[in-house]
Amino acid sequence: MKQIQPVSVWYNGQMLQATILNCTGQDNFSNNVSVYYQLFDSNNTQLAQGNLNLTGADYTAYNTSPNGIDYVYDWSANKLNLTIIS
Repeated sequence: MKQIQPVSVWYNGQMLQATILNCTGQDNFSNNVSVYYQLFDSNNTQLAQGNLNLTGADYTAYNTSPNGIDYVYDWSANKLNLTIIS
């Protein structure tokens, strides 16, 4: 889990602030990582979730990065227009 710059998320009829990004991935060890992401508020309430596919040049960069987990978080945050703060 990584802290993110707060973003407003519509959740059950109200705007709440997501402050945490969680990512898990499944690597097919060939050409794709399926990334499942979740956004949480400060009370650990899940406000949003979804899936991303890391492929192509991004997959090559992930495979050659010194820390694949950090790469997946940074890549996912970029795709979701989020800013990781820690």
